[in-house]
Amino acid sequence: MTLLLSPLPSGLRARVEDVVVDIAARGQGIAAALTSHALRLAREAGARTVDLTSRPDRTAANRLYERLGFEARESTGYRFSLDDA
Repeated sequence: MTLLLSPLPSGLRARVEDVVVDIAARGQGIAAALTSHALRLAREAGARTVDLTSRPDRTAANRLYERLGFEARESTGYRFSLDDA
């Protein structure tokens, strides 16, 4: 897992990237502990918000994020691949 902090004119923003738990260790609360720790670090750093993205088919992960207090946002994600350009 990675926590990125970005200072913006509107305030410090945080982003959680790559919450990955080995398949053999899933269901033991590790992802919840990692994400909760990231939220604490972001709060201590003074971040105003913490964002993360998750594919819709990751049902268990999405339930976890909602249980931790994340709210789903309506948004369209875009990606430009520089490998193809």
